[in-house]
Amino acid sequence: MHTVARLSIAPVKGLGLVHPEEVALTAAGVAEDRRFYLLDAAGRVFKGKHHGPLVGVRPDYEAAGDRLALTFPDGRRVAAAVRTGGRVRTAFYGGRTVEGRVVVGPFAAALSDYAGRPLRLARTERPGQGNDEQAVMLLGDESVAALVRDAGLAAPLDARRFRMLVTLAGGHAYDEDAWAGGTVRVGGAVVRVGGPVPRCVVTRQNPVTGERDVQVLDAIVAARGTGPDGSIDLGRYAEVVEPGPVRVGDPVVPVAGPAPG
Repeated sequence: MHTVARLSIAPVKGLGLVHPEEVALTAAGVAEDRRFYLLDAAGRVFKGKHHGPLVGVRPDYEAAGDRLALTFPDGRRVAAAVRTGGRVRTAFYGGRTVEGRVVVGPFAAALSDYAGRPLRLARTERPGQGNDEQAVMLLGDESVAALVRDAGLAAPLDARRFRMLVTLAGGHAYDEDAWAGGTVRVGGAVVRVGGPVPRCVVTRQNPVTGERDVQVLDAIVAARGTGPDGSIDLGRYAEVVEPGPVRVGDPVVPVAGPAPG
């Protein structure tokens, strides 16, 4: 049987992951996930592939009080109530334009100093807009173990480098691929499993330090080949069809297989 092994959200896109014991899964995903994002001097999204050590900054967002705190690797902590200013329109993955507002306060200066370049912090106008594609991503620990084995890697991989919302325990390697087109109950929610997640250079980076340490893209190609369009895929996207709570340890059970045809 599959269970939820880990939940991972990124309150600030590209910064360190947070691992809550429970999330409320809505049609837009987890409301706090990727709600904030960074902008460079040209107004483009700035994330881990541009500066790996961003993962060393831990974000803590308290939605009820609308407060954000950033803890840097040296222990420095910047915290304040979230106040927003001017509107921004930003190009996101897939050619989408996302509406947001610049966050004013101490965060931009602290992040700019850490990254060594001018950055701004922004917040999406609505939850879910900061996701690259669909709100939910699924990946099994067994799939990561199979990748290590089949690609002949020298050491296990920390699955956090794939930054999936739901990491699964149990079952068999690549079970999430077999669920494509079907529905799966994840705790108190039901999701419809969709297309594969194309991986990028961030997977080469250590999920704690951001340093490049493993050629994961090459490993995926060696173990699984590429998609029809040349994409390098691991894990599955899913959309929420029945919102509900999801907790670590909850069962993950297929409800219905792919529709005929």
